[in-house]
This record gives sequence, structure tokens and C-alpha cells, in this order.
Amino acid sequence: MILVTGGTGLIGSHLLYHLVNSGKKVRSLYRTKDSLQKVSKVFGYYSGQSNQLMDQIDWVVGDITNLGALENAFVDIHQVYHCAALISFDPKDFKALEKTNMEGTANIVNLCLKNGIEKLCHVSSIAAIGPSVKGNEATEENEWNETSASVYGLTKYNAELEVWRGSQEGLSVVIVNPGVVIGPGFWKSGSGTFFTYAAKGKKHFIPGGTGFVSVGDVVKAMVSLMESAIQSERFILVDQNWTYGQLFQKIALKLGVEPPSKQLSYSSLEMFWRLDWLRSNVLGKRRRLSKNMAKGLYYHEIYDNSKLKETLGFQYEDLDRAIDFCCNKFKVP
Repeated sequence: MILVTGGTGLIGSHLLYHLVNSGKKVRSLYRTKDSLQKVSKVFGYYSGQSNQLMDQIDWVVGDITNLGALENAFVDIHQVYHCAALISFDPKDFKALEKTNMEGTANIVNLCLKNGIEKLCHVSSIAAIGPSVKGNEATEENEWNETSASVYGLTKYNAELEVWRGSQEGLSVVIVNPGVVIGPGFWKSGSGTFFTYAAKGKKHFIPGGTGFVSVGDVVKAMVSLMESAIQSERFILVDQNWTYGQLFQKIALKLGVEPPSKQLSYSSLEMFWRLDWLRSNVLGKRRRLSKNMAKGLYYHEIYDNSKLKETLGFQYEDLDRAIDFCCNKFKVP
């Protein structure tokens, strides 16, 4: 049986669909029943039998930060996909990020070792790779520099160290570092907010750019790596290195609205992160734009995706088609 953590998130829900639809026996952690509705909605995008597929999953209430509660989830498990993570770029959330992303991953690694798990796939992020330097593409061998890292990137990098520790202790592991993952179903968080923003016909877009990849390609890469003999390797998962302007143009046109045409100036970003800091400290609101985030938006980060292609002969799907699919599902109430 296969265990999936973070099965109620964007990557996890699509991974669950792929595994169950392929006839695999799957167990997934979840924390609230409300989160299961999001998974069912994702399943419904691809199948008219979402309820039947949901029922084939062995759902277990659990939290990766609660080691004791995780013990039962590992019974009869031979593979683990660790997708669970806390995503926040607010420096005030650093302790919570440490607990979930670092301690939670350590718990998963320790239980994999204890239970003799055959292989672990850990979902990291390009935030743990670091930025491209002087116009050169960032690779899996990038030198880590925590001074420019977000609190999220820092904890994801340290989570990888826990996975490498497991590898040194005899656990077979692979790590994937996806770029910004494009996929349907979570319109109020992550990349889903790009569709929500574009649909409103907004005039401005953020500068800079980064690596983008479809959720389908992330799932395909993870499963292919787990079914291969590859171990103790990490892989950047990026299909296209686009500017945010390019992405918003594509989304807006497909949604039938006027694309944003005015790029936010760097001075505006400097003003916004300072106002956001003031708003957070005076009103106690969650940070939306930290200083490091604003600085990161100055640049178009570019990532090398050749390692996965050369190692597995992997071919990415057409990302424009993935965006079209998302837009079509976004339009459905």
C-alpha cells in the first residue's frame, strides 16, 4: 500500500487521483472533513465517478507533526509520497513553518526508517534551490544561500536535509523541486490566485518571473521516479521559465478578459512591502508581501530542467493546454 501525506492539497489530490485511477492501493492522511470536499472536487474534474474513487482511499486522520498519531498510518505501507507542507512567506510564521516542514518531515523520515519503507518521494520546492545567478539557469547543484531565502524556502531546504539524513541511514529517497504548480481546484491559494486575480480584469501585474509546471507533470514525474531504480537524487520540475506578465496574458485571454497591461514598478513594491509590514504589526494581519518576496520579484528567475529529461527521458506536456484546462474548470461554478 502507498501512503500519501498532504493528500488534500493541490499536488496531493492530483497524485491520489492518478494512483487510485491506476488501481493502486492508497492510504492518505487528512485533518478535516472539509478538506476532503476539495479532493472530491478535483476528482470530479477528471471523472464522473469521483465518489467511488474517493471511497477506494483508506483515509486516516493524522498530522505529520504528531509522531504518535502517525504510527498506525504506516501499517502495511511500502512506499511514501510526502506532499504535506505549510506554505507561508510571512516571517512571523517561521516557528510554524519549522514545525510542519522540518519537524514533520523528520517524523516521516524516522517512521520510514522504522517501518522499512521501500522508497520515499519528498516534495520540496524551487524555493529550496535558490535563485539563478547572473542570468545563469539554476540547477540542482546550486550553492545554497540562505541570506536571500524566504522563511518558506529556508524551512523547505532544511526539510531536505532531513531526507538526506534518511538516505544516509539506508532509506531509498528521491526529491522533487517543482516550480509554481499550475493546476485546478484551489482557486484561493497558491497559483489558483493567479486565475482569480486575472478573472477580475485587473490592470497591473507583478514584475519578474519564475519557473512554472503543470500539476499533471509533477505527478507524472513523481510516480516515474518512484517506479524507477533512481535514488538519492533531487530533480527540478519546471516546464517553462515565464515572466508573470506572460502568465497573466495567457490566463486572461483564455478567460475572455482584458489582460493586465501595467507592470508594477519597483518603487511600488518597495512601498507595498513596507505598508504591509506596518499593517501586519499594527492590525495583527498576516503578511502578504515580505521584504524578501518583494526583492525576489525584481528578477526573472530561470531554472534548468534538463536533469529529469536526461535521466528519465521525461517529456513535459504543453503548459498552455494545462492553463486552458484550468481556465475551463475555473469558469464552472
